[in-house]
Amino acid sequence: MTTILITNDDGINNPGLHALAQALAPLGRVVTVAPDRDNSAISHALTMNRPLRLIELAPDRYSLDGTPSDCVTIGLNKVLSQPPDLLVSGINNGANIGDDINYSGTVSAAIEGAMYAVASVAVSLAGEPPYNFAVAGHIAYLLAERIIGTGLPANTLMNVNVPAGSDIAGLRITRQGRRLWQESVQEISDPNGRPHFWIGGGHAQLESGRDTDSYALHHGYVSITPIHLDLTNHEGISYFKEELGLEAIRITPSLS
Repeated sequence: MTTILITNDDGINNPGLHALAQALAPLGRVVTVAPDRDNSAISHALTMNRPLRLIELAPDRYSLDGTPSDCVTIGLNKVLSQPPDLLVSGINNGANIGDDINYSGTVSAAIEGAMYAVASVAVSLAGEPPYNFAVAGHIAYLLAERIIGTGLPANTLMNVNVPAGSDIAGLRITRQGRRLWQESVQEISDPNGRPHFWIGGGHAQLESGRDTDSYALHHGYVSITPIHLDLTNHEGISYFKEELGLEAIRITPSLS
């Protein structure tokens, strides 16, 4: 039987996770291991300074007092006896495009799965609350069905962003664009006049290239971006060697 491991970063009780489980159920066994609380913007954090508690809420449905990447690690190593055919993370509340993927617990969970050589997908729904996850769930089903039959390239995960609404223009294969936040730190004062800071909000400046994830999403298309585990800028290797001449630097022994 096909086995699919699912998780998210919005927590075990998030409607997007429930919609994902329902959408993927026709494909086989769906096993949920998700954080017991919201872990948005936690990126690829692993909990290594305390034990983790796994609670079985129902058959094949578990909560963990850890991060999304913790959930993948525990799911693959302790909950499942064999590697799953697919890992899907989501459905996230809000898009994960451009620079945001570096912060995303949703995408990082899929990265963790890909590091275990499991075909992995991150699914996010653009827009604002209240979210309707039905269309995104259907997209997740269609993509999962295709991936289970054909797989994904080695060391590669799929980052999927679904536009809000039910009128989908189609699917587009995109590259990761840039999404730069401006004025994203807000300063407030407590009753004693001491400053406090909130990170978040502000205005996003999006790259406008027609091949980017943000462009596709803005024009009503599902954005599908292949994300590679190798973060090396291969063009930068020659620059570091030749332009900067770093390998020619001779290290003087310490005199201390």
